[in-house]
Amino acid sequence: MSQRTFDPSTVGEVTEGLADHDYLADEALATAVFLAIQLRRPLLLEGEAGVGKTEVAKALARWSGGRLIRLQCYEGLDAAQAVYEWDYSRQLLHLRTREAVGDLGADAEAVEDTLYSEKFLVKRPLLDAIAHDDPVPPVLLIDEVDRADDEFEAFLLEILSEYAITVPELGRFAATVPPLVIITSNRTRDVHDALKRRALYHWVDHPGFAREVEIIRRRTDGVTDRLAGQVAMAVAQFRGLGLYKPPGVAESIDWAQAMQRLEQSSLTLAAADASLGTVLKYREDLQRVRDAGLDGIVAEAAQQLP
Repeated sequence: MSQRTFDPSTVGEVTEGLADHDYLADEALATAVFLAIQLRRPLLLEGEAGVGKTEVAKALARWSGGRLIRLQCYEGLDAAQAVYEWDYSRQLLHLRTREAVGDLGADAEAVEDTLYSEKFLVKRPLLDAIAHDDPVPPVLLIDEVDRADDEFEAFLLEILSEYAITVPELGRFAATVPPLVIITSNRTRDVHDALKRRALYHWVDHPGFAREVEIIRRRTDGVTDRLAGQVAMAVAQFRGLGLYKPPGVAESIDWAQAMQRLEQSSLTLAAADASLGTVLKYREDLQRVRDAGLDGIVAEAAQQLP
């Protein structure tokens, strides 16, 4: 199958392309995405949970038309889960079938060769992205790389250096057209310098007020401009209270939708207090907001957005 690259020509085109697929990127992020595409380099996005790092990859996949291939990282992740493994149950079934029809023969090496063919190879996200034959390169999302072990990070660096993987039984798989690679980190630990040198880097911060209002409006159905603005303003104040887990954009969207389902056209104290668990996810954070004066936060949002 013939392959083509995904090749936006300007930063402005990236901004518009992402916006057309419901991701509002500021100029700095759009520039980072543009350079990652043009230079064929992985893009490492760091930032607090909920600021929209993962959504960048999803929007890129929707825009480019490429598959989104997601590798969710966690402690203990190894090659079997991330790269490939053999389908042992199918291999065993294959052997039993050949035995049943009397086709095992005397050539054990030939039988073994049939077992270790691509027919029985299970491609996990990294190999799937490298060995793709898609018409448009996929978007490989390596999510929360900071949760993986140091050893896996070193292994990942080796793969991304050449966009190639060797399967001992089959040989080397190399990307004809490399995937677009987005790596995210919530910075629960520092990502190694070697991986940062291989990738482009961008810190994703919480959006400004106007951009967050627009994000809420785009990602919700039936939420009024007034309610979107009041929710964004209240959430911005929450973030300034030194919470254990400051709410992200995803929580702003959830809270606005919760208000709408509660048939609220604006943020009221009673509805805000009753639904506070939609936006804050720790008991200590709930208490801190209430101690700081939820009534004052709601009132200030209402006053500034009549």
